[in-house]
Amino acid sequence: MSPVGIDRKGVASMWQTIRSLPKWIWVFVFLAFVLGFIIRGGGSQSEGTQGEHVHEEAGIEWWTCSMHPQIKLQEPGQCPICFMDLIPVESEDTGGNLTELKMSPAAMKLAEISTVRVRRDAAEAEIRLSGKVTVDETRLGKITAWVPGRLEKLYVDYTGTSVKKGDPLVELYSPTLYAAQEELLQALKYTKEAESSLAKESAKITLDASREKLRQLGLTEGQIKEIESRGSAVDRINIQSPMSGVVTHKNALEGLYVNRGTKIYTIADLSQVWVVLDAYESDLPWLREGQMANFSVEAVPGMMFKSKVVFVDPILDEKTRTIEVRLNVDNGRKLLKPGMFVRATVHSVTKKGKDGQVPLLVPTSAVLKTGERAVVYIRKPGTEEPVFEGREIRIGARAGKNYIVLSGLEEGEEVVVKGNFKIDSAMQIAAKPAMMNPEGGVAMTGHEHHGEGATKSPPMQEEQIEK
Repeated sequence: MSPVGIDRKGVASMWQTIRSLPKWIWVFVFLAFVLGFIIRGGGSQSEGTQGEHVHEEAGIEWWTCSMHPQIKLQEPGQCPICFMDLIPVESEDTGGNLTELKMSPAAMKLAEISTVRVRRDAAEAEIRLSGKVTVDETRLGKITAWVPGRLEKLYVDYTGTSVKKGDPLVELYSPTLYAAQEELLQALKYTKEAESSLAKESAKITLDASREKLRQLGLTEGQIKEIESRGSAVDRINIQSPMSGVVTHKNALEGLYVNRGTKIYTIADLSQVWVVLDAYESDLPWLREGQMANFSVEAVPGMMFKSKVVFVDPILDEKTRTIEVRLNVDNGRKLLKPGMFVRATVHSVTKKGKDGQVPLLVPTSAVLKTGERAVVYIRKPGTEEPVFEGREIRIGARAGKNYIVLSGLEEGEEVVVKGNFKIDSAMQIAAKPAMMNPEGGVAMTGHEHHGEGATKSPPMQEEQIEK
């Protein structure tokens, strides 16, 4: 390609046109150039003066990093450590006391700080527990063989069967029982045939001993009288249920040989059941015997049951870290079944202390907790402008939306319930004691040395950063 040539005729024509312009236009262009130069130079000076004026009017003393408060620069910019934008710090008086922070009413309104008074009141807590329905252990019966023998017939051949007291359970063949019946009949015959008073008294003693032996072998009074009236022994005896309830376990089989003490049935009386609830360690201060508990089960929707706490287990389960709380519940309608899941609530109210006063309460939103420390910010009374003081307190159990105060506060003091984190941040920036920095001074965050430790260092000035 050939290079593009210059149109000399066009350039000459343009230059001729410019030369033919009137002189007043040239004067106007020259004056505009001079005026623009003056305005630009003066504007730069005015802009600097205006910036300094805004800086002084805002009261900004230095600029710092929210993550690294040890950074203190005279001009805005970015943090040399984390490259976050620096934030201004006003030169407003933060209070002469090391634990105090002074704020203007406008700053307090901007931070949306609100306070409430510490008060004394009954501490109430709603403890939510879960558990299950279980069998009342005091109404649980074990049916065992009283004599050796063979189970000839089962009247109850599956679990879940309801039985009444006196109902036959099994038919037992036992030579031991047969021999004991014969002894009873012989003693009864000897008593009828005795003539002398001495013989009658001896026969009566033998008869009573025979009856007692049959009782010890598991026969009832009715069965013993039946043998006496019949006048003959039988080789098979029915074992009757000693209680009413539901068969929850069965070991018996027809034709099974049993020895004395062999378990045959387990019967549970479900007219009264236990509700066993699991309580965590933190709930124990609020639980005691005699409290009323409300609970519900999914099998009976819309119905609320009510019962008293009758037992609090003195031993903690090390695996679940819970303690069992027991309710005795009347179950005459048989609505509750062992194994059902239960949700319960216990409404607890603290009693008056030894001094006769109800506890001192502080809202949970007012407490800043870190480890073992609890910090609140209090608005000091009698000051022209709002002054806030950080104070470490001791708190007890949580009562709903409040904590019980053990020490550190007095009734009537105002505590910050909203905006306390903002106050705490301002305390940290001012190198005063705060929640995470109880000793005050400039606190390192661990980012400075890649988490090698949180140590204190003097504030970094601009000339130190440049070096």
